[in-house]
Amino acid sequence: MIDQPLTLPCGAILSNRLCKAAMTEGLAGATGVPGDALNRLYGIWSDGGAGLLLSGNVQIDRDHLERPGNVVVDEEPDDATKKALEAWAAAGTRSGNHFWAQISHAGRQCQKIINATPKAPSAIKLGLPGGQFGEPIAMTDTDIEAVIAGFARCARVLKEAGFTGVQLHSAHGYLLSQFLSPRSNERSDRWGGSLENRARILLESVNAVRAAVGPEFPVGVKLNSADFQRGGFDFTESLQVAKWLEAAGVDLLEISGGTYEQPRLLNVEGIEPIENQAVAQSTRAREAYFVDFAQAMRKELTMPLMVTGGLRRLDAMNSALETGSADVVGIGRPMCVMTDAPKQLLAGKEELPRYEDALSLLPGWLKFLGKISLIKTLGTFAVQYWYYEQILLLGQNGKTSDDLSVFAATRRQMALANELAAARK
Repeated sequence: MIDQPLTLPCGAILSNRLCKAAMTEGLAGATGVPGDALNRLYGIWSDGGAGLLLSGNVQIDRDHLERPGNVVVDEEPDDATKKALEAWAAAGTRSGNHFWAQISHAGRQCQKIINATPKAPSAIKLGLPGGQFGEPIAMTDTDIEAVIAGFARCARVLKEAGFTGVQLHSAHGYLLSQFLSPRSNERSDRWGGSLENRARILLESVNAVRAAVGPEFPVGVKLNSADFQRGGFDFTESLQVAKWLEAAGVDLLEISGGTYEQPRLLNVEGIEPIENQAVAQSTRAREAYFVDFAQAMRKELTMPLMVTGGLRRLDAMNSALETGSADVVGIGRPMCVMTDAPKQLLAGKEELPRYEDALSLLPGWLKFLGKISLIKTLGTFAVQYWYYEQILLLGQNGKTSDDLSVFAATRRQMALANELAAARK
């Protein structure tokens, strides 16, 4: 099944059902312009055999980055930036695959080193220990309209540069996801309150993007199946939003879940208990975190669905495709090390490695400290920094490091973030 092509509603064809999932790169330097490192990285991934590559966050506002080093398209590009974007798109499509840009706005999930007072739906601070994130300011109508226009401009610029599609990031607690959640959106105007109002910025952004890129250009959305937080965006609401997105002509809906506060996308529990959802659980959910949510959505949706998170076994991937639970399978963390994972799966490899099972910030004799909220949060981010560092090494010299420690990766990534943030100023 994974080798079968997929025709999207817009008419575009994916050569197979495997996708290199979106993962943050942080390789664009202080200017937000892609260069040799991103070109090298995505050339390697293009050669890896996936029918679709998704970029990491391409931000529509340089004052609201997910991390220093994000690519930024927040204005009409000059000639040099156009050429840089064109080179990146060419590298990411050099093996004939699709390469879509994931376009995003971080909202309140913007680190203090970037913006101490980021804009968000409401003035509600991210509930993480450590003081890494600032105090958000509630957005005005003008701010919101600027975001919608920003998504449309970014999509058009990237299409002109040679990208073959875009995905709007409305998951994992980023801005569009913040609007969907009653926990982060306490507005009483047309952008808050009812689900229809909370979803308005997402739907208007999708419509604006579609108008900017035309009917034959793929437009995808990444959507939380749930936030898994008490009082947050839940599966019932997610299903309704998915129906609205289907009606809006979305070509591929990626089902994910969780936020920084509750990182279910990493299959770990956050600083509060996981809020369970009214979806039948199967044994597959132990490996494929969101496949049951996609299966439940499939009963009421016809648009193509993508599932990312935890899938490592070939038989589980094929099962998800054969049962209609998913139409595309996303592969994330394995491709930070095994860059040709799609080719190996297509050749019959039975299972991809779970590098994260052996990774920890703390040595074994100190793992009991992981029960402390601050240490738990730091440990989760630290494991991610290990993957960030592998991506950095791939971009720099095309090679990864097998003996890299989580501690060393964390130190280097934190230092690099501070360097880039200082350079921005």
